[in-house]
Amino acid sequence: MDRVLGGGVVPGGLMLIGGDPGIGKSTLLLQICQHLGNNIKIFYVSGEESGRQLKLRADRLNVHSDNLYILCETDVDTIINHIQKEKPGLVIIDSIQTMNLAALSSAPGSVTQVRECTSAIMRSAKAADIPVFIVSHVNKDGAIAGPKVMEHIVDCVLYFEGDRNTSYRILRCMKNRYGSTNEIGVFEMRDKGLTEVENPSMMLLSGRPHNVSGTCVACMMEGTRPLLAEVQGLVSPTGFGNPRRMATGFDYNRLSMLLAVLEKRSGFFFSNLDAYINVIGGLRLDEPAADLPVALSLISSLKDQAVKDDIVAFGEIGLAGEIRSVTNIEARIGEAARLGFKKIIMPYHNLKGVSNRSDVELIGVKMIKDAYEVIT
Repeated sequence: MDRVLGGGVVPGGLMLIGGDPGIGKSTLLLQICQHLGNNIKIFYVSGEESGRQLKLRADRLNVHSDNLYILCETDVDTIINHIQKEKPGLVIIDSIQTMNLAALSSAPGSVTQVRECTSAIMRSAKAADIPVFIVSHVNKDGAIAGPKVMEHIVDCVLYFEGDRNTSYRILRCMKNRYGSTNEIGVFEMRDKGLTEVENPSMMLLSGRPHNVSGTCVACMMEGTRPLLAEVQGLVSPTGFGNPRRMATGFDYNRLSMLLAVLEKRSGFFFSNLDAYINVIGGLRLDEPAADLPVALSLISSLKDQAVKDDIVAFGEIGLAGEIRSVTNIEARIGEAARLGFKKIIMPYHNLKGVSNRSDVELIGVKMIKDAYEVIT
Protein backbone atom coordinates (compact mmCIF):
# COMPACT_ATOMS: atom_id res chain seq x y z
CA MET A 1 0.00 0.00 0.00
CA ASP A 2 2.87 2.38 0.81
CA ARG A 3 4.44 1.64 -2.59
CA VAL A 4 1.22 2.52 -4.44
CA LEU A 5 0.68 5.75 -2.47
CA GLY A 6 4.24 6.91 -3.20
CA GLY A 7 5.69 6.20 0.25
CA GLY A 8 2.70 6.35 2.58
CA VAL A 9 -0.26 8.45 3.68
CA VAL A 10 0.20 12.23 3.44
CA PRO A 11 -1.38 14.43 6.20
CA GLY A 12 -4.44 16.17 4.81
CA GLY A 13 -4.51 13.89 1.77
CA LEU A 14 -7.84 12.79 0.30
CA MET A 15 -7.64 9.29 -1.21
CA LEU A 16 -10.45 7.75 -3.26
CA ILE A 17 -10.55 3.96 -3.64
CA GLY A 18 -12.95 2.22 -6.01
CA GLY A 19 -13.57 -1.32 -7.20
CA ASP A 20 -16.17 -3.94 -7.97
CA PRO A 21 -18.52 -5.10 -5.19
CA GLY A 22 -16.92 -7.73 -2.99
CA ILE A 23 -13.43 -7.18 -4.35
CA GLY A 24 -12.01 -6.31 -0.89
CA LYS A 25 -12.04 -2.51 -0.49
CA SER A 26 -13.47 -2.52 3.02
CA THR A 27 -11.28 -5.46 3.99
CA LEU A 28 -8.15 -3.62 2.88
CA LEU A 29 -9.04 -0.46 4.80
CA LEU A 30 -9.97 -2.35 7.96
CA GLN A 31 -6.60 -4.14 7.88
CA ILE A 32 -4.88 -0.77 7.46
CA CYS A 33 -6.58 0.29 10.70
CA GLN A 34 -4.80 -2.53 12.54
CA HIS A 35 -1.39 -1.40 11.24
CA LEU A 36 -1.88 2.32 11.88
CA GLY A 37 -3.94 1.96 15.07
CA ASN A 38 -0.85 1.45 17.21
CA ASN A 39 0.14 5.10 16.79
CA ILE A 40 -2.88 7.18 15.78
CA LYS A 41 -6.62 7.46 16.44
CA ILE A 42 -8.72 6.21 13.50
CA PHE A 43 -12.35 7.03 12.65
CA TYR A 44 -14.09 4.37 10.56
CA VAL A 45 -17.34 5.88 9.29
CA SER A 46 -19.67 3.25 7.88
CA GLY A 47 -22.90 4.05 6.09
CA GLU A 48 -23.50 0.52 4.83
CA GLU A 49 -22.82 -1.75 7.83
CA SER A 50 -23.92 -1.69 11.44
CA GLY A 51 -21.48 -1.74 14.34
CA ARG A 52 -22.24 -5.43 14.96
CA GLN A 53 -21.44 -6.33 11.34
CA LEU A 54 -18.16 -4.43 11.49
CA LYS A 55 -17.27 -6.18 14.75
CA LEU A 56 -17.82 -9.59 13.14
CA ARG A 57 -15.61 -8.69 10.17
CA ALA A 58 -12.93 -7.19 12.41
CA ASP A 59 -12.81 -10.38 14.50
CA ARG A 60 -12.38 -12.48 11.36
CA LEU A 61 -9.55 -10.23 10.15
CA ASN A 62 -7.94 -10.15 13.61
CA VAL A 63 -8.32 -6.37 13.90
CA HIS A 64 -8.26 -5.44 17.60
CA SER A 65 -6.90 -1.91 17.83
CA ASP A 66 -7.80 0.22 20.88
CA ASN A 67 -7.48 3.36 18.72
CA LEU A 68 -10.13 2.31 16.19
CA TYR A 69 -13.47 4.13 16.64
CA ILE A 70 -16.56 3.14 14.67
CA LEU A 71 -19.19 5.67 13.64
CA CYS A 72 -22.28 4.34 11.85
CA GLU A 73 -23.63 7.57 10.39
CA THR A 74 -24.66 8.93 6.98
CA ASP A 75 -25.17 12.63 7.78
CA VAL A 76 -22.04 14.49 6.66
CA ASP A 77 -22.58 17.45 9.02
CA THR A 78 -22.66 15.08 12.02
CA ILE A 79 -19.54 13.28 10.75
CA ILE A 80 -17.64 16.57 10.32
CA ASN A 81 -18.63 17.67 13.84
CA HIS A 82 -17.20 14.42 15.26
CA ILE A 83 -14.00 14.88 13.26
CA GLN A 84 -13.54 18.48 14.45
CA LYS A 85 -14.24 17.48 18.05
CA GLU A 86 -12.10 14.33 18.30
CA LYS A 87 -9.27 15.28 15.87
CA PRO A 88 -8.45 11.71 14.66
CA GLY A 89 -5.26 10.85 12.80
CA LEU A 90 -7.10 9.08 9.96
CA VAL A 91 -10.71 8.99 8.70
CA ILE A 92 -12.25 6.28 6.51
CA ILE A 93 -15.58 6.95 4.75
CA ASP A 94 -17.30 3.74 3.60
CA SER A 95 -18.90 4.61 1.26
CA ILE A 96 -19.45 8.07 -0.21
CA GLN A 97 -22.60 6.93 -2.06
CA THR A 98 -24.42 6.45 1.27
CA MET A 99 -23.56 9.93 2.63
CA ASN A 100 -25.91 12.88 2.42
CA LEU A 101 -26.12 16.55 3.31
CA ALA A 102 -29.39 17.64 4.92
CA ALA A 103 -29.29 20.96 3.06
CA LEU A 104 -29.72 19.16 -0.28
CA SER A 105 -33.04 17.67 -1.31
CA SER A 106 -31.62 15.03 -3.67
CA ALA A 107 -31.29 11.39 -2.65
CA PRO A 108 -28.03 9.86 -1.33
CA GLY A 109 -25.86 8.58 -4.16
CA SER A 110 -27.02 11.21 -6.65
CA VAL A 111 -24.48 13.31 -8.53
CA THR A 112 -25.17 16.42 -6.44
CA GLN A 113 -24.97 14.62 -3.09
CA VAL A 114 -21.76 12.77 -3.97
CA ARG A 115 -20.06 15.94 -5.23
CA GLU A 116 -21.09 18.16 -2.32
CA CYS A 117 -20.38 15.51 0.34
CA THR A 118 -16.89 14.96 -1.06
CA SER A 119 -16.24 18.71 -1.12
CA ALA A 120 -17.43 19.15 2.48
CA ILE A 121 -15.24 16.29 3.72
CA MET A 122 -12.28 17.65 1.76
CA ARG A 123 -12.56 21.12 3.31
CA SER A 124 -12.74 19.67 6.81
CA ALA A 125 -9.80 17.32 6.25
CA LYS A 126 -7.55 19.94 4.65
CA ALA A 127 -8.24 22.45 7.43
CA ALA A 128 -7.18 19.99 10.14
CA ASP A 129 -4.47 18.11 8.15
CA ILE A 130 -6.33 14.81 8.58
CA PRO A 131 -5.89 12.16 5.85
CA VAL A 132 -9.12 10.61 4.57
CA PHE A 133 -9.83 7.40 2.65
CA ILE A 134 -13.10 7.51 0.71
CA VAL A 135 -14.62 4.30 -0.65
CA SER A 136 -16.61 4.77 -3.84
CA HIS A 137 -18.74 2.37 -5.84
CA VAL A 138 -18.12 1.76 -9.55
CA ASN A 139 -20.60 1.68 -12.42
CA LYS A 140 -21.12 -1.24 -14.81
CA ASP A 141 -18.28 0.02 -17.04
CA GLY A 142 -15.81 -0.21 -14.15
CA ALA A 143 -15.33 3.57 -13.73
CA ILE A 144 -15.93 5.30 -10.41
CA ALA A 145 -19.63 6.10 -10.04
CA GLY A 146 -20.60 9.73 -9.62
CA PRO A 147 -19.39 12.98 -11.17
CA LYS A 148 -15.93 13.15 -12.74
CA VAL A 149 -15.25 16.27 -10.65
CA MET A 150 -14.99 13.98 -7.61
CA GLU A 151 -11.77 12.53 -9.06
CA HIS A 152 -10.46 16.05 -9.61
CA ILE A 153 -11.18 17.05 -6.01
CA VAL A 154 -9.24 14.21 -4.37
CA ASP A 155 -5.45 13.91 -4.22
CA CYS A 156 -5.22 10.21 -5.04
CA VAL A 157 -7.44 7.82 -7.02
CA LEU A 158 -6.96 4.08 -6.46
CA TYR A 159 -8.61 1.17 -8.24
CA PHE A 160 -8.83 -2.24 -6.61
CA GLU A 161 -8.95 -4.78 -9.43
CA GLY A 162 -8.98 -8.52 -9.85
CA ASP A 163 -10.86 -11.49 -11.17
CA ARG A 164 -13.39 -12.60 -8.58
CA ASN A 165 -12.73 -16.20 -9.62
CA THR A 166 -9.10 -15.95 -8.47
CA SER A 167 -7.62 -15.00 -5.12
CA TYR A 168 -5.26 -12.30 -6.40
CA ARG A 169 -6.03 -8.58 -6.28
CA ILE A 170 -4.19 -5.62 -7.83
CA LEU A 171 -4.28 -2.11 -6.33
CA ARG A 172 -3.58 0.38 -9.11
CA CYS A 173 -3.02 4.14 -8.81
CA MET A 174 -4.69 6.30 -11.49
CA LYS A 175 -3.93 9.71 -9.97
CA ASN A 176 -1.46 10.72 -7.28
CA ARG A 177 -0.34 14.23 -6.39
CA TYR A 178 2.40 12.85 -4.12
CA GLY A 179 3.94 10.04 -6.17
CA SER A 180 4.00 7.95 -9.33
CA THR A 181 0.82 6.73 -11.00
CA ASN A 182 2.51 3.63 -12.42
CA GLU A 183 2.94 1.66 -9.20
CA ILE A 184 0.80 -1.36 -8.36
CA GLY A 185 0.31 -3.43 -5.23
CA VAL A 186 -0.42 -7.14 -5.49
CA PHE A 187 -2.44 -8.89 -2.75
CA GLU A 188 -3.87 -12.33 -2.19
CA MET A 189 -7.30 -12.75 -0.62
CA ARG A 190 -7.33 -15.46 2.03
CA ASP A 191 -9.78 -16.52 4.74
CA LYS A 192 -8.06 -14.17 7.22
CA GLY A 193 -8.04 -11.19 4.85
CA LEU A 194 -5.58 -9.75 2.35
CA THR A 195 -1.88 -10.63 2.42
CA GLU A 196 0.95 -8.98 0.54
CA VAL A 197 2.40 -10.83 -2.47
CA GLU A 198 6.10 -10.05 -2.21
CA ASN A 199 7.03 -11.82 -5.46
CA PRO A 200 4.31 -11.07 -8.05
CA SER A 201 6.40 -12.46 -10.93
CA MET A 202 6.52 -15.90 -9.34
CA MET A 203 2.78 -15.76 -8.77
CA LEU A 204 2.03 -14.78 -12.37
CA LEU A 205 4.21 -17.60 -13.74
CA SER A 206 2.94 -20.36 -11.45
CA GLY A 207 1.33 -23.23 -13.34
CA ARG A 208 2.98 -22.28 -16.64
CA PRO A 209 2.88 -25.20 -19.14
CA HIS A 210 6.17 -26.58 -20.47
CA ASN A 211 7.02 -27.27 -24.14
CA VAL A 212 3.66 -25.91 -25.35
CA SER A 213 3.45 -23.66 -28.40
CA GLY A 214 1.91 -20.22 -28.13
CA THR A 215 3.34 -19.06 -24.79
CA CYS A 216 6.06 -16.51 -24.14
CA VAL A 217 7.21 -14.73 -20.98
CA ALA A 218 7.18 -10.92 -21.06
CA CYS A 219 8.98 -8.54 -18.71
CA MET A 220 6.96 -5.41 -17.96
CA MET A 221 7.59 -2.36 -15.78
CA GLU A 222 4.88 -1.32 -13.33
CA GLY A 223 6.33 1.91 -11.98
CA THR A 224 9.70 0.96 -10.46
CA ARG A 225 8.80 -2.73 -10.21
CA PRO A 226 9.64 -5.19 -13.01
CA LEU A 227 7.06 -7.95 -13.48
CA LEU A 228 7.27 -11.16 -15.47
CA ALA A 229 3.98 -12.27 -17.01
CA GLU A 230 3.01 -15.14 -19.27
CA VAL A 231 1.51 -14.17 -22.63
CA GLN A 232 -0.49 -16.87 -24.41
CA GLY A 233 -1.37 -16.76 -28.10
CA LEU A 234 -3.65 -19.09 -30.03
CA VAL A 235 -3.99 -19.19 -33.83
CA SER A 236 -6.55 -21.48 -35.46
CA PRO A 237 -8.35 -21.76 -38.82
CA THR A 238 -11.43 -19.55 -38.92
CA GLY A 239 -14.89 -21.03 -39.27
CA PHE A 240 -16.42 -17.74 -40.41
CA GLY A 241 -16.04 -15.41 -43.34
CA ASN A 242 -14.08 -12.89 -41.31
CA PRO A 243 -11.37 -14.12 -38.90
CA ARG A 244 -11.86 -13.28 -35.23
CA ARG A 245 -9.38 -11.29 -33.13
CA MET A 246 -9.71 -11.28 -29.36
CA ALA A 247 -7.39 -9.94 -26.65
CA THR A 248 -7.64 -10.26 -22.87
CA GLY A 249 -5.17 -8.08 -20.95
CA PHE A 250 -3.82 -6.52 -24.15
CA ASP A 251 -5.07 -3.68 -26.36
CA TYR A 252 -7.25 -4.99 -29.19
CA ASN A 253 -6.18 -2.30 -31.67
CA ARG A 254 -2.54 -2.97 -30.87
CA LEU A 255 -3.09 -6.66 -31.61
CA SER A 256 -4.60 -5.82 -35.02
CA MET A 257 -1.61 -3.62 -35.83
CA LEU A 258 0.88 -6.34 -34.84
CA LEU A 259 -0.90 -8.90 -37.02
CA ALA A 260 -0.68 -6.50 -39.97
CA VAL A 261 3.05 -5.93 -39.37
CA LEU A 262 3.70 -9.68 -39.09
CA GLU A 263 1.99 -10.26 -42.45
CA LYS A 264 3.44 -7.32 -44.37
CA ARG A 265 6.99 -7.22 -43.01
CA SER A 266 7.76 -10.73 -41.79
CA GLY A 267 5.82 -13.15 -44.00
CA PHE A 268 3.65 -14.71 -41.28
CA PHE A 269 0.11 -14.84 -42.64
CA PHE A 270 -2.92 -14.60 -40.32
CA SER A 271 -5.52 -13.29 -42.80
CA ASN A 272 -7.58 -16.51 -42.78
CA LEU A 273 -6.89 -17.45 -39.16
CA ASP A 274 -8.50 -16.56 -35.83
CA ALA A 275 -6.02 -14.99 -33.38
CA TYR A 276 -6.43 -14.83 -29.60
CA ILE A 277 -4.18 -13.27 -26.94
CA ASN A 278 -4.49 -13.81 -23.19
CA VAL A 279 -2.34 -12.43 -20.36
CA ILE A 280 -2.34 -14.80 -17.39
CA GLY A 281 -3.15 -13.59 -13.87
CA GLY A 282 -5.53 -10.75 -14.68
CA LEU A 283 -2.65 -8.38 -15.53
CA ARG A 284 -3.04 -5.79 -18.28
CA LEU A 285 -0.04 -5.06 -20.51
CA ASP A 286 -0.26 -1.42 -21.58
CA GLU A 287 3.45 -0.92 -22.16
CA PRO A 288 4.84 -0.95 -25.75
CA ALA A 289 7.53 -3.40 -24.58
CA ALA A 290 4.83 -6.11 -24.63
CA ASP A 291 4.78 -6.07 -28.45
CA LEU A 292 7.62 -8.55 -28.93
CA PRO A 293 6.37 -11.31 -26.56
CA VAL A 294 2.86 -10.99 -28.03
CA ALA A 295 4.24 -11.35 -31.55
CA LEU A 296 6.42 -14.33 -30.56
CA SER A 297 3.48 -16.10 -28.91
CA LEU A 298 1.41 -15.67 -32.09
CA ILE A 299 4.24 -16.92 -34.32
CA SER A 300 4.87 -19.83 -31.95
CA SER A 301 1.22 -20.89 -32.20
CA LEU A 302 1.17 -20.38 -35.97
CA LYS A 303 4.23 -22.61 -36.49
CA ASP A 304 3.23 -24.92 -33.60
CA GLN A 305 6.75 -24.52 -32.24
CA ALA A 306 7.26 -23.92 -28.51
CA VAL A 307 9.33 -21.02 -27.16
CA LYS A 308 11.92 -22.46 -24.77
CA ASP A 309 11.03 -22.22 -21.10
CA ASP A 310 14.17 -20.24 -20.19
CA ILE A 311 13.50 -17.34 -22.61
CA VAL A 312 12.14 -13.88 -21.71
CA ALA A 313 11.34 -11.25 -24.36
CA PHE A 314 10.55 -7.54 -24.40
CA GLY A 315 10.65 -4.83 -27.04
CA GLU A 316 8.47 -2.43 -29.01
CA ILE A 317 7.63 -3.28 -32.63
CA GLY A 318 7.46 -0.53 -35.24
CA LEU A 319 5.40 -0.51 -38.44
CA ALA A 320 8.50 -1.43 -40.45
CA GLY A 321 8.89 -4.62 -38.43
CA GLU A 322 11.85 -3.25 -36.47
CA ILE A 323 12.39 -3.81 -32.75
CA ARG A 324 12.61 -0.44 -30.96
CA SER A 325 14.40 0.41 -27.73
CA VAL A 326 12.66 0.36 -24.33
CA THR A 327 13.55 1.75 -20.88
CA ASN A 328 14.63 0.25 -17.52
CA ILE A 329 16.77 -2.44 -19.13
CA GLU A 330 18.87 -3.27 -16.05
CA ALA A 331 15.80 -3.75 -13.84
CA ARG A 332 14.16 -6.06 -16.40
CA ILE A 333 17.29 -8.15 -16.84
CA GLY A 334 17.84 -8.41 -13.08
CA GLU A 335 14.30 -9.66 -12.47
CA ALA A 336 14.53 -12.27 -15.25
CA ALA A 337 17.91 -13.52 -14.00
CA ARG A 338 16.64 -13.69 -10.41
CA LEU A 339 13.86 -16.06 -11.45
CA GLY A 340 16.25 -18.36 -13.31
CA PHE A 341 15.77 -17.38 -16.96
CA LYS A 342 18.87 -17.92 -19.12
CA LYS A 343 18.11 -16.06 -22.37
CA ILE A 344 16.67 -12.59 -22.86
CA ILE A 345 15.50 -11.43 -26.29
CA MET A 346 15.68 -7.65 -26.33
CA PRO A 347 16.12 -4.70 -28.73
CA TYR A 348 19.58 -4.63 -30.29
CA HIS A 349 20.02 -0.92 -29.59
CA ASN A 350 19.58 -1.49 -25.86
CA LEU A 351 22.68 -3.71 -25.69
CA LYS A 352 25.01 -0.69 -25.75
CA GLY A 353 24.36 0.52 -22.22
CA VAL A 354 24.05 -2.88 -20.53
CA SER A 355 26.85 -4.31 -18.42
CA ASN A 356 28.05 -7.83 -19.20
CA ARG A 357 26.47 -10.62 -17.15
CA SER A 358 27.59 -14.21 -16.73
CA ASP A 359 24.28 -15.59 -15.42
CA VAL A 360 22.11 -14.72 -18.44
CA GLU A 361 22.57 -14.52 -22.22
CA LEU A 362 21.48 -11.23 -23.78
CA ILE A 363 20.34 -11.53 -27.40
CA GLY A 364 19.81 -8.28 -29.28
CA VAL A 365 17.45 -8.38 -32.28
CA LYS A 366 16.76 -5.74 -34.93
CA MET A 367 13.78 -7.27 -36.74
CA ILE A 368 10.96 -9.69 -35.94
CA LYS A 369 12.53 -12.37 -38.14
CA ASP A 370 15.71 -12.20 -36.04
CA ALA A 371 13.66 -12.91 -32.90
CA TYR A 372 11.95 -15.85 -34.59
CA GLU A 373 15.32 -17.36 -35.53
CA VAL A 374 16.37 -17.17 -31.87
CA ILE A 375 13.38 -19.16 -30.58
CA THR A 376 13.85 -21.82 -33.27
